[in-house]
Amino acid sequence: MPHPFKNPSSPDSSVGSKKVPAGRINKSFGTGGGLMLSLYDAFPDDFTTDQPLFATIDGLEVPLYCERFERRGIAGAVATFADLDTERRAQELIGSEFRMAVSEAAPDDDEFYPEDLVGFAVSGIETRTDGDPQPFTGHVTDYYDSDANPLFELEIEGRRVLVPAAEEFFAHIDFERHSLRLVLPEGLLNREK
Repeated sequence: MPHPFKNPSSPDSSVGSKKVPAGRINKSFGTGGGLMLSLYDAFPDDFTTDQPLFATIDGLEVPLYCERFERRGIAGAVATFADLDTERRAQELIGSEFRMAVSEAAPDDDEFYPEDLVGFAVSGIETRTDGDPQPFTGHVTDYYDSDANPLFELEIEGRRVLVPAAEEFFAHIDFERHSLRLVLPEGLLNREK
């Protein structure tokens, strides 16, 4: 059974955010206000320093912005926070648990199965290394489910062409208008069924 895809045309599907425990501040590291962190399983692998962490200080939830964040193994990190530039100020957080804001996803309104697209009008471009992208229009006429290489059958200008059903090719999907836009790499439209 195919896995659902995310609709690339959906606006941010979050309906709000909540804060979940993401780790604990263990001890100081160095003399510049650095801290050793233990990361919980909920801590994302793709964390970036533009996301604040939150800690409770004097009963208030305070955002902590990382000036430096360096992973240490799977469940550890060293961080330096803005406004905590001395060892004494950083030590006030030792033993504190920190949280992260995570999106509460809306019900899976932005997920779909590839076979849902059969019958949709299709337009798009095929990129070219030696010139301008080649536009095309047609329809999705079939879907071939395969664990190794699921395929869409497209009818373009009277020809039937097989194209991999890969999420990275979707540029826009309009379920109300039953249409989709694809951006395909060069050479895919030359392969007839």
